[in-house]
Amino acid sequence: MPIDSATIKAVTAALYERSLKAIPADTRAVLARAGERETDPTARRTFRLMLDSADTAAREGQLVCSDIGLPTYSVKVGTRVRFNGPVRQAIQDGFAELAATMNPPILKMVTHPLTHERSHAGKDVPIVSFDLIDDVDYVDIVCAPKAMGTGRWEAMEAFVYPTVEDVERYVLDVVLRAGSQPCLPIVVGVGIGGTFDHAARLAKEAVLRPHGEPQPDALLAGMEQRLLDAINQMGFGAMGTGGDCSAMAVNVAYSASHGFVPVAVCFNCWINRRTAARIHGDGRVETLYG
Repeated sequence: MPIDSATIKAVTAALYERSLKAIPADTRAVLARAGERETDPTARRTFRLMLDSADTAAREGQLVCSDIGLPTYSVKVGTRVRFNGPVRQAIQDGFAELAATMNPPILKMVTHPLTHERSHAGKDVPIVSFDLIDDVDYVDIVCAPKAMGTGRWEAMEAFVYPTVEDVERYVLDVVLRAGSQPCLPIVVGVGIGGTFDHAARLAKEAVLRPHGEPQPDALLAGMEQRLLDAINQMGFGAMGTGGDCSAMAVNVAYSASHGFVPVAVCFNCWINRRTAARIHGDGRVETLYG
């Protein structure tokens, strides 16, 4: 049976709302462990405040942060899926209805890039990317709103035949430039190779990786550990108060490239907003994470 627009509208709106009112369970566990291991007293208190705030928001249906970000979706469509009605428009309609009815109300964060006029609507918003999954009859949808704290500091640079050390140095430079501003501790996603746009996509997908999911590539696993150790030695600490934990994870992905090698660095703040659902061809909706 076809997947109808009404289901897509309801699911995408629900994913966005859930991403604003709770932190993912795996992220809460990482933050709790970081707080227990923290040696700096101020940072330990900060971790407790962060977790208490997130727990209160989830319990009372409030926003974890007032910056609700730019609505962003990644949609992966099975090649055996059939649709009954528009898809992109359904996502736009879901966000518009949520913006008009959500309690508590959300701020106008959609901004014209040149006039800076703010609204709940705008050209190409929500931002939606599409990909294909061969020979399945479901649609996977990930919602990962992008807020100011992390979005301001993300970066990309193209290298020519870089070494591993060149790439790692660049990632650390980007993190140092951001300092404590992305609402630490962060998750860092790194995309290496492909083309300009593909590297950015790799970084975005890498930053969404569930905590604890192993990195199967030994070269990338080594990079991730070295970068995580180096970032946590910078001393920025929870929300910039100083301390042992400035990053929860560094996730690296790569693609075959040319002599030019773009490297993209993406951040998620401590809330680590990412929710995902699968809409099956028979109409069932399955929560994947978040």
